[in-house]
Amino acid sequence: MPMGAPHPLSGRLDLSGPQGAQVRTAVTAVQRICPEFAPAQVLRRGSRAVLLVGTAGRTPAVAKCLVDQSPAWVDRFQQEITAYRAFVRHRPPVRVPRLIAADPDSRVLVLERVPGRVVAVQRHPSEAPPRADARAALGAFHRINQWQPPAGVFDAPVDYARRISRYHELGLLTDRDLGDLEKLLRGLAHVQGQFCHGDALLSGVLLSPTGPVLVDWEHAGWYLPGYDLAMLWTALGEDPVTRRQISQLAQAGGTLVRDSFLVNLMLVVTREIRTLESAVQRSMHSSAPVGQAAAEAGEEQRLLLRRLHDDCGMARRAVRAAVGTR
Repeated sequence: MPMGAPHPLSGRLDLSGPQGAQVRTAVTAVQRICPEFAPAQVLRRGSRAVLLVGTAGRTPAVAKCLVDQSPAWVDRFQQEITAYRAFVRHRPPVRVPRLIAADPDSRVLVLERVPGRVVAVQRHPSEAPPRADARAALGAFHRINQWQPPAGVFDAPVDYARRISRYHELGLLTDRDLGDLEKLLRGLAHVQGQFCHGDALLSGVLLSPTGPVLVDWEHAGWYLPGYDLAMLWTALGEDPVTRRQISQLAQAGGTLVRDSFLVNLMLVVTREIRTLESAVQRSMHSSAPVGQAAAEAGEEQRLLLRRLHDDCGMARRAVRAAVGTR
């Protein structure tokens, strides 16, 4: 659940048992950098982070305390703090939660809690969102992609050549995929990067009374043009209308923008397949008894995986066609 998502406050915290100890540790870390934070409820508790809702003075707030200390997640968390600090000085063209306090060393981030609802909770929604919601989300990401934050604030999160090579080594890309993507990438050597949210999912878009709000900025940075569009296209498998609009946007930018979108699309779809296949394998090898809910979830994963493989086939054909026109 995104940090700004609405959640009814009960005013109670369960601090009992081992999980309660984790919450107490998180509250202590948050109040060390934001003494006025008064926790009211646990919004989410997982292996990577604890999210608390409450108030900072009179301001509704959400506090995130990182639990996973692995270098990759620490780096992502620091990137998220960097983004919110940058937004204080350089206001983006869409609304983002206001930064209240942050400390990368303590792994703590406190933000304004924005009223609203997420466009979709699932990473890959099982049905198309309402047309107005999809338009609002697409419009918000498109405005961010037109923004030019100052140089030096954000980095480039993806090393495209390395990622293509790694996916090929893992057997996720064929020899022809490798050759085709490398040809397109060579033609994009001098293309100006585009600022992207980097995790353009409907779960990262809150619809507030004043319009869409974008949250979850840990992947923000400079990408080949169309990365956010590729993310949205991949997530919206049940929304062919919005997919068609996304493809039209990519085509309207010209050959280089189209090719950039296709490189992004191949890598995004491949990553989603890799992640989902790992999840399916873990569930298959789990020793826990399988109930009806787990069986249904497993079937949903298999159907989604089938759809993603179909999407990969479409992206592969589009890449080959683009190579043929160069």
